[in-house]
Amino acid sequence: MTAIVKPKPGLDEFLKLPETEPASEFLEGKIIQKPMPQGEHSVLQGELCKTINQVAKTRKIANAFPELRCTFGGASIVPDLAVFRWERIPFLPSGRIANRFDINPDWSIEIISPNQSQTKVLSNLLHC
Repeated sequence: MTAIVKPKPGLDEFLKLPETEPASEFLEGKIIQKPMPQGEHSVLQGELCKTINQVAKTRKIANAFPELRCTFGGASIVPDLAVFRWERIPFLPSGRIANRFDINPDWSIEIISPNQSQTKVLSNLLHC
């Protein structure tokens, strides 16, 4: 009997898959689902985002986005916070922010959860 080997999806195929909750990421040819954020993680993420945006967004220096999918360099990751300098944010002609960010963040912040692989988080940060 011959085993049927199903090829792993590439980045284009991954991006066509339905979104998962929590988000799945594609890095180094692997699909890995992020762990569900818990209370402390959510509080810290919200406070960091709010604090960064109080300073940077109001002055149009940068914008912090929570859980934003960033697709670049053959990977698609969802950092806990992705911060982009204002001039690099993809705006539509209407002035609204684009839904797709096909560029790397200027600053990627990951909050390590107790059940999250530090190696995987470090891989995301190094890719950025």
